[in-house]
Amino acid sequence: MTKAQQSTKNTTTSEQWTDEERAAMKERAQEVKASARRGSRADKAAQDEAAVVAKIAEMRDSDRVMAERIHAVVKAHAPELAPKLWYGMPAYAKNGKVVCFFQSAQKFNARYATFGFNDSADLDEGTMWPTAFALTRLTAADEARIGELVAKAVN
Repeated sequence: MTKAQQSTKNTTTSEQWTDEERAAMKERAQEVKASARRGSRADKAAQDEAAVVAKIAEMRDSDRVMAERIHAVVKAHAPELAPKLWYGMPAYAKNGKVVCFFQSAQKFNARYATFGFNDSADLDEGTMWPTAFALTRLTAADEARIGELVAKAVN
């Protein structure tokens, strides 16, 4: 075995992940457990949306304002998407699969928030297309673009 292989083999899980990444994984495990305990589909949907709204309310001002606007834009342009928490982030799913999500800057101590799409989003355009956008603030034009992308992602 080479030194590189030995080094990789000896690396513990705690050295592979940042504190923020470990916290996100723990949040995801809690989300899955909570979802399994919920009752009817209507109850789950209401509880999931309440959890998203609560998570947004916990964010610092600049992230919270953007997350509130994005939440409103997604609901307006793609009402078929179900709000839910995903790794502790507000996300929006169709048929149980996350289509798009908002990641606050403070989540991973980043200098900007992120609005992103997963591979279930129907945004394919040629051989290359953007799947995430850095956000420092939202303008009316940004909101309109997000609305267009979200609508396209679900159709």
